Amino acid sequence: MSQVQPEENNPGLWEKFKTSENPWISLARELAWVAAVVGGIALALFLISGTWPAIVTIESESMVPHMQVGDLVFVVSADRFGDLQSWTSGKEQGYLKYGDYGDILIYRPNDAPNPPVYIPFLTTGVHPIIHRAMDRIDSGEYIPRYYNLYRGQATPVRYLAATIENNSLILEDGTIVTPQNADPENGYLIRTNVRTPHSGYITKGDNNLVSDQGGYLSSVQGEIIMPVKDEWIVGKALFSVPLLGYLPLNIVPVAIILISLMLIWEYYARKKEENIEEGEKVGEMEDGEERVNGEKYE
Repeated sequence: MSQVQPEENNPGLWEKFKTSENPWISLARELAWVAAVVGGIALALFLISGTWPAIVTIESESMVPHMQVGDLVFVVSADRFGDLQSWTSGKEQGYLKYGDYGDILIYRPNDAPNPPVYIPFLTTGVHPIIHRAMDRIDSGEYIPRYYNLYRGQATPVRYLAATIENNSLILEDGTIVTPQNADPENGYLIRTNVRTPHSGYITKGDNNLVSDQGGYLSSVQGEIIMPVKDEWIVGKALFSVPLLGYLPLNIVPVAIILISLMLIWEYYARKKEENIEEGEKVGEMEDGEERVNGEKYE
């Protein structure tokens, strides 16, 4: 009685994908692995930070000297690790962050759209602004503007109320501030004629002459930057790492280089494997010839 052999199970698509030696499938397998690792890291960052993006890059010198171009900044939600502090409240409580009072906010100006992943020439939107929270004002108040004549060189200890007349700063006691009598410890607080329709934060780059609100949004002609609503806040800066931000700043060339290196490695590994197989075949042929020749001349 003959015994029927069971038919071999055909491997499924997933098994074929995992074991295929096709160079293009191998490349796809490696890319999928990279995507899974990056996705896992992104998920972990989101769970830790409570916001997205959880890391941002400093792209301009607006926060010099406390933040530099190319710094990679780790971001957490505004209420994580303590309440959000402005320069005003931070000074009262002695709360310092990045060389001055108050937290560094990452926010979307005027609720401008910000894509989760920015790809040059393919995605549109406004990059979040990374500036220090100076104060919080209520709905209906006039928007104040903070001035620092020694931007990036000295941090004001106080902000004095002033007005601007004929391009000159005039204090409440009538003193005209000039480059000769300006004090590096003094900043200046000027009330604009613009009322805010909602409560929100006033922000300023440490290296900027004047605060953001009341000025114009460069990407939208004629639109004034308004105080930052809570829902416009992406988060606050927790800490930063120098230079690492240059990688996401140049994400397209970096991706091209990495993919090119993967292709070169795949080609090298394939050629090496083929050379080994060819060498084994040559060795087997030579062994066979030696055995035949040996039998012939015995």
